[in-house]
Parts: sequence; C-alpha cells; structure tokens
Amino acid sequence: MVVFLIKNTNEDTFLFESTTAESNDTLIRKLVHIWNTRLQINRLVLACRGLMTHGPAKPPKEHGIDSILEESGVKIKKGPFYNADPTGQRTGNRCDPKLGAVIEKTCADALQAISAKQVTMRVALTPELLKEKIDNIGGAVTIAYPMGLPAWDPVPHILKDKDEVAGADFKRILDPATATLWFAGKEFLRDGIVRDRIRHEKTKVLVKLQKKGSSAPARQPAVSEAERKAMMAHYFKKQEEMKKLAENDEDDYLHSSWANSGRLKNSLHGASDGVLFRAGGRRI
Repeated sequence: MVVFLIKNTNEDTFLFESTTAESNDTLIRKLVHIWNTRLQINRLVLACRGLMTHGPAKPPKEHGIDSILEESGVKIKKGPFYNADPTGQRTGNRCDPKLGAVIEKTCADALQAISAKQVTMRVALTPELLKEKIDNIGGAVTIAYPMGLPAWDPVPHILKDKDEVAGADFKRILDPATATLWFAGKEFLRDGIVRDRIRHEKTKVLVKLQKKGSSAPARQPAVSEAERKAMMAHYFKKQEEMKKLAENDEDDYLHSSWANSGRLKNSLHGASDGVLFRAGGRRI
C-alpha cells in the first residue's frame, strides 16, 4: 500500500492510500474527487452555519436589511426564533436553536474529518467517508426544515454539488480529466501506472495536484518555517555573544581564579582561592 500525502499548505493537506499497480489516470481521478469534495464540504458548512443562524435565504429580489425595509414600509414576517441577518440575504427566521445545534454538530464532525489533524493521526481519506459526512449534514438539515428549503437557498444545491462556485473557490476546483499529479519534480503520465514512479509498496510520498498546463511545483523546503525561525534566533544569539567578546578588550579577566599566578602555590599548601589566614599562619 502506497500512502500519498497531498499537501497545498500545512493546513490544507490529506492522506490517500493506493497501490503501485493502479493506473495513474484512476489515481488522479480519485485524488481530484477527494480534493473537490473537501472544498464542497467547506462551502456546505459555511452555508449551513448561515442557515442555522439567520434562516433560509430570501429571493434575490427581496434582499435587503430588514430594519431598513421596515422603515420603507415593507412588512417583515418574524418567526419565534427570528434573528435578523446583517447582510440582508436571509429571512432571519432560523429553526429551533436545539435543531440548529444538531446541524452545527454534524458540520463540526465533517470539518474534523477533512482537517490537517487527520494527517498527524495517519488517517487516509476515502470517497465513502466524505459522502457519509455530507449525507449526515443533509439529514440534519432535513430534520430542522422538514418542509424543505426554497429553491434559491444554496444549501440544497451544495448538497448535490450543483451550486455555482465563483471567485477563489472556483479557481481551486480541479478537473478530474485534465489535472496533473507530480512527485519529485516529475509528472505522473496518464497512460502509465503508479509503479512507473514509485517502485515499492509500503511507501509514503509527498505529491502535488495541479491544473493542466501548470509547471512543475516547487520542492518543499528542507526545514519548516518554525524550524527556520528557531535556527535564525539561535544564530543571532551566538552572533551577539561573539560580538560582545570581540568588543571586550578590558583586563577584568585578570580577577578570575584561573588567571591567578599563585594558584599552584596555594594548591600545594592546601589552600584554595579566597582563603584568609589569621596571624600565626593558622587557616580559618
């Protein structure tokens, strides 16, 4: 079993297990599926937290801050758990907070499943695990809103992975048919197998997923940022100590015990540095 460590940043990383006999095309498609599903879970959690805090989304033509709409003569329907949305995009009619807590619990569980801590715990992700987390969130939303959500609310669309993604999130989504996989500066060719790049099973390798046309990714630094800062602090401290020694041209070292020219004589007489004698040569 080969363990692949897919790492974008220290916080954006996951593990995946495969074999050297698997085709590169199949491997890349599986990795891209997990990559995109992790992004889907992040979008879903964000939308669900908005849902549980400020209720379902308003129709686009009704967007606006409720207090301003009321001042203009618009009547706002307020349910028993009303909590106005400061962005004006949601109705404010959230579900019972107890049911909202169920949604939050499933969201937190899904985020935990895709967190970087799973790498530290050596837990590899699987499509089945991620689907289970998404289904759990969908079940919690159904319990809180048994009559369903309006067609313009993003949550149902994200659950089906049919939402319109824009901006930075869209740029991060990969195409399973064209994405590229890199290891040690070399690309996994689609018509090859894993063994062409990784000879042995029971191996852990750091790989990079990129969009088609991207150049080979930069190699990972030999030391982490925290280690680099610690090394710089150590060298700076040593440099300051050497600078102080170079600037110290005084003779205060002559007062040190090792610079005492009579140290050998005192030692032969059984006396140590700093010992005082009374009259008559009796030592105290």
